[in-house]
Amino acid sequence: MFVKKGDKVKVITGKDKGKEGVVKTALPKQNKVIVEGINIVKKHSKPSAAAPQGGIVETEAPLHVSNVMLIDPSTGEATRVGYKVENGKKVRYAKKSGEILDK
Repeated sequence: MFVKKGDKVKVITGKDKGKEGVVKTALPKQNKVIVEGINIVKKHSKPSAAAPQGGIVETEAPLHVSNVMLIDPSTGEATRVGYKVENGKKVRYAKKSGEILDK
């Protein structure tokens, strides 16, 4: 999966198209990511010990990883991700600028 926790991404399709956010959680087995402030859904929760009031809770739902693009740190534009080996280590780089993403 080309996206990691802490990466800044842009949504390229769906109801939140054009919005940007930081990856909160990466779920590689499901090919999904949870992005801060994106894909907000309302869940109805019953009263429990943790939430005695219950009610409607807004939370972020996972997005498929194909619906997001990484943002190039140097240009601020959405870019595709490539891989190359540097100093015996596999690193990610931005295709638009060629900048290394993994430090």
